Amino acid sequence: MRDNFGVCGRRAFLGGVSGATMAAFSPSLAAIKHDALNLALVAKVMVSSRTSKAERESLNSGYTPQSSSDSSRDALRFWEPPAPQWIEYSWSKPVTIDQAEIYWHAAGSWLYLPKSYRILTWNGQAFEAVVATKGQEVAKDSFNITKFKPVKTTRIRLEVTPDGKKSFALLQWRVLGQASDLPPLLDAGLDRTLVVGASTYLQGKARWLSEGPGHAVLWAQKSGPSKLAFADPASAETTASATTPGAYELQLAAHDGKGLATSTVRVKVEEPPPPQRLDVVYTTPYSIDSPFWKARTKAMIVNWIPHCIAYCERTDLKIGEGGLDNFIEAAKALRGEPHAKHKGYVFSNAWVHQTVESMCIALMVDAGGDPEILAAQKNMRATLEKWIPIILSAQHPDGYLQTAYTLADRKEWPARWSPEQRGNHEGYVSGYFIESAINHYTLTDGKDLRLYNAAKKLADCWVANIGPGKKAWFDGHQEMEQALVRFGRFVNDMEGKGKGDAYIQLARFLLESRQGGSEYDQSHRPPQQQYEAVGHAVRATYFYSGMADIAAETHDRDYQSAVKSLWDNMVNRKYYVTGGIGSGDTSEGFGDNYVLSNDAYCESCSSCGLIFFQYKLNLAYHDARYADLYEETMYNALLGSIDLKGEHFTYTNPLEDRHPRYKWHVCPCCVGNIPRTLLMVPTWTYVKGEDGIYVNLFVGSKIDVGAVAGTRLQMVQETNYPWEGAVAITVNPEKPAEFAVRIRVPNRKTSALYELAPSVGGMKAVAVNGVATPVKIENGYAVIVRRWKKGDKIELELPLAVQTVKADARIEATRGKVALKYGPMVYNVETADQPRIDGAIGTAPLTATWRADLLGGVMAISGNWQDGSPLTAIPNYARMNRAGPGGEYPPEHETGPILSQVWVKGA
Repeated sequence: MRDNFGVCGRRAFLGGVSGATMAAFSPSLAAIKHDALNLALVAKVMVSSRTSKAERESLNSGYTPQSSSDSSRDALRFWEPPAPQWIEYSWSKPVTIDQAEIYWHAAGSWLYLPKSYRILTWNGQAFEAVVATKGQEVAKDSFNITKFKPVKTTRIRLEVTPDGKKSFALLQWRVLGQASDLPPLLDAGLDRTLVVGASTYLQGKARWLSEGPGHAVLWAQKSGPSKLAFADPASAETTASATTPGAYELQLAAHDGKGLATSTVRVKVEEPPPPQRLDVVYTTPYSIDSPFWKARTKAMIVNWIPHCIAYCERTDLKIGEGGLDNFIEAAKALRGEPHAKHKGYVFSNAWVHQTVESMCIALMVDAGGDPEILAAQKNMRATLEKWIPIILSAQHPDGYLQTAYTLADRKEWPARWSPEQRGNHEGYVSGYFIESAINHYTLTDGKDLRLYNAAKKLADCWVANIGPGKKAWFDGHQEMEQALVRFGRFVNDMEGKGKGDAYIQLARFLLESRQGGSEYDQSHRPPQQQYEAVGHAVRATYFYSGMADIAAETHDRDYQSAVKSLWDNMVNRKYYVTGGIGSGDTSEGFGDNYVLSNDAYCESCSSCGLIFFQYKLNLAYHDARYADLYEETMYNALLGSIDLKGEHFTYTNPLEDRHPRYKWHVCPCCVGNIPRTLLMVPTWTYVKGEDGIYVNLFVGSKIDVGAVAGTRLQMVQETNYPWEGAVAITVNPEKPAEFAVRIRVPNRKTSALYELAPSVGGMKAVAVNGVATPVKIENGYAVIVRRWKKGDKIELELPLAVQTVKADARIEATRGKVALKYGPMVYNVETADQPRIDGAIGTAPLTATWRADLLGGVMAISGNWQDGSPLTAIPNYARMNRAGPGGEYPPEHETGPILSQVWVKGA
């Protein structure tokens, strides 16, 4: 936005700013000559494919790359494009251009040079090719310069023809020419949350065509309940703080010697979380009798985990290869024996460690006499006894463990923790190993310390080599940060406070070493200065989970502000109705706000990471909203990643599905992550506070939650949730004690992006030992405080009803459409139940009916289509179970009719 009024008008607009600050905005009397300027610096960028804002902004930043493999900044990437792609620059006023300079990004085996390109200019009615006089070559490691007959235009387009379907990318695109009186490019930055006592890092951007007199910026407060303090209001990048909670609006103004441009940012100021976080309920042996969860658990124990075991032991895989055999060969290398090369990806250790953890948790599930579960568990015990010595034989004497490094040619990978080898997942695989040791310890009640001691040795190795005064380093793929805090807490709980603190401190160091890179792996800014969910979604959720841990452990207010900002951006701007994240607009990651296409990526691993992140916030804030969210992700985005039999899985979870799940994947990173997350039922169901127990999930089960109010406590639930709302909770303290039982009151509206009708919430009734009991609601929990004795029973009723969902109008993919919900479940319509699913929903009432004959027993939703034909919807987790068996791995970009979808046209 520009203004053309004089100095008095500008002073009024800035709210009475005067003195030295106002002098910075005095217009220059000297004309600024724009000669052969890089006009891209102040251009608006548009792209033919879905990309992130950071990728688009990187293209015209003015940065000079070091080479075509320069990955220190973001690049504009086009992944396996099926046709020519275009990038467009536009200006508010005509410019004259006669040269374009393009720097291609070609890196590794996934980004290639394109076949060709051409420059097009807008003639007022259509784009036409420029008349080139020189250039249009495609070469690496330099700017590709094209000179052409000068054109006067407001739009110019770069059209790129790929080399087949090979991915390509651009680091910079300059356009040189002349212009007059172009306004600066101005952006006040991201809306965010600020915790009282913290500083928010304002990241304003003001870019002019060239430096000159009269260029200045100024921050000012437009609104808010009290005065907000700026560290340096005349700097685009500065900090601000506030002492009063509420909504604030800040304005950044830029003056270029001729006029003003302005941009605003909203800041929500809130109180910090409680000083004491809640305590983890570790997963220890438990029984489960919920009809719903019993079936899902059995499928994982009897079929899926044994399938993962078998594939980890195979040596003949052509895709996703590299399992237990890498540990065997690494042990040979450590003994100085002849050995084979490393197989598969550098991170292939991950699915072995995940499968170990999955087996440990599966062995903690009471088989209840089921012969199939008993047989599977017997095989898992034998497998653990076989695998553990093999895995430990690959550990270096000082504790280091990463078979890809052990088996690598030292010329190609000369040293551990090398900045040049950030993509080799040293922390990623180490983190999974450490986390597997936690559940092995709880499985054996600390009687078998092989993995626990090995994990301590590995963590100690990292502590000895990385940290202040040692080495500053971070892994390209986060996981170690979350694992170190989780393990540090566990060591403190098992061995005494302070024993695990070094691991927590290292996690923070790793987080804060993460800067100077790109949004793809969240290394573009220090963690305290990140406010938008960006980049690779799995890396992001592990990163944010680790940040939430550090915020809870250290009470660092800047961390708390960043974590809540990231949470708000993700949940209220980039969150799918299924609880999934990651549109795939960037590589396996997030796109722009409100860009949520139905062919979503929603990687299964990102759902695992998101559950951990929401759980950490529940621990920090004692607030049920975060459990509402991880319940939603668990029942939809994650449970649906494995088929009902537990024989096939899916890497991605789109809301429009075209093909069935498959047995394996070229990148099987999710295969063990899914069951290890879903089977930690005790951990997700309960958390503990100083004054009592919190009930977060409703699962028919018998769980020992550890010590509460000085006595051991067992919690027993009886329920047919999520199909029915009746829940009975029996409280069994070892000895009578007074404490609070806090029961989550589900709130189905989890995100500002979605409106649900009718509103369904609250509790129909609460009784203790048959006597109606009034409860107060605190932070989404119904609180009952009394002296509890063994056998005391709480009975309650959660209302369940069919709801229709409408999305924010800013989400283009869902405009005019509706989705269906019942309790925590999102529903799909499938061609298996009706001939067509592309019509509009009818006006007949929607009803929920139990169908024992359908998909192993589900609550189906019935209604009609607009043409009067019957409509049937089934839970999203049960989608695509009638489409035939999947192959090893579906071709990328497989086309075909949509067989299952969440969103349908509205009436």
